Formats: sequence, structure tokens, C-alpha cells
Amino acid sequence: MNTLNKKELIVGVAMLGASIAYMVMAYRLPGHEGVDAATVPVLLAGLLSLLGVMQLFGAFGNKAQAAAETPSELPDDSTEEAAPEIIEPRTVLKTLGLILGYMALLGPVGFPIMTAVYLYLQFIVLTPLNHKVRHPTYALIAVISSAVIYLLFREAFDLMLPAGLLNFL
Repeated sequence: MNTLNKKELIVGVAMLGASIAYMVMAYRLPGHEGVDAATVPVLLAGLLSLLGVMQLFGAFGNKAQAAAETPSELPDDSTEEAAPEIIEPRTVLKTLGLILGYMALLGPVGFPIMTAVYLYLQFIVLTPLNHKVRHPTYALIAVISSAVIYLLFREAFDLMLPAGLLNFL
């Protein structure tokens, strides 16, 4: 088993172990019938378990694929693999700035507006330089996501998020 497969296997086992520990802790939370404080942690633990299992299958799938290759198909050890894209420090700083601005303006401006603005700007920041920025698509996704999240918390979870400027309408 090569180093990459070992790393993938270790990550999969760690994810599965963490999800099991998280699931045990989630089931210890006091619960009621229906949606309560334990619902989201149990869902997250289940999703993390699923990701861990998928990671393990991926590690074993790569192992089987590597074993099936003939020596002539294997890359030469002297050649380097393509390096993954490096995240520019400016992108990280822009993201941190957006998060700080979001937190500072969330109360006065309100969740729906600030979330839509934050998502739109974050989409632009994360768009690779060699891709065209799709402003209408980004704006539409940001507005719909913000509205769905706001309504979900307000109607389904009965939790009020700051409405900010929308209180004046």
C-alpha cells in the first residue's frame, strides 16, 4: 500500500472514529419527541459516519486500482506529481475580512440581507482567477440560500434570527 492510500485509510478511520464518538455524545443529550437539541448533532454524526465509510471505500478502491495497473503504466518515481493549487494569502485575508464584516453588521443590518451579501461576495472571492465571475448566478444563489435559511430557522425551528433593517419594512 503506497503512502497516499495509507493516508486516505488513516483519514477514513479517524473520521469514522470521531463520528462514532460524536454519535455517542449526541445520544446522551436529553431529548424530546420531534426536533430538539439532539436532532442536529445526531444528523451530523450520521453524515460524518457516511463520509468516513466513503473515505474508507475510496482508500480500498485506490488500492485495488493500483494493484491492477501494470508496471509499465505506473509513473516513473523521478517525475513529480502536479502540485495542488495553492491558496493565495490574499484570498484567506479577504475571507477573514468578509467574516469580520458579516459579524459586525449582522445585528444592525439583519441576517437575511447580510447573509445574501456575504455569500455573494464570498462566491466572488472563491472564484478561480481563470474563471468568469457569474454575477447573476451568484446573486440568485445567495438570495435564495439566505431566504431559505432564514425561513427554516423562523418557521421550522421557531428560532428568531436578527431581522435588522427588515423590521422597518
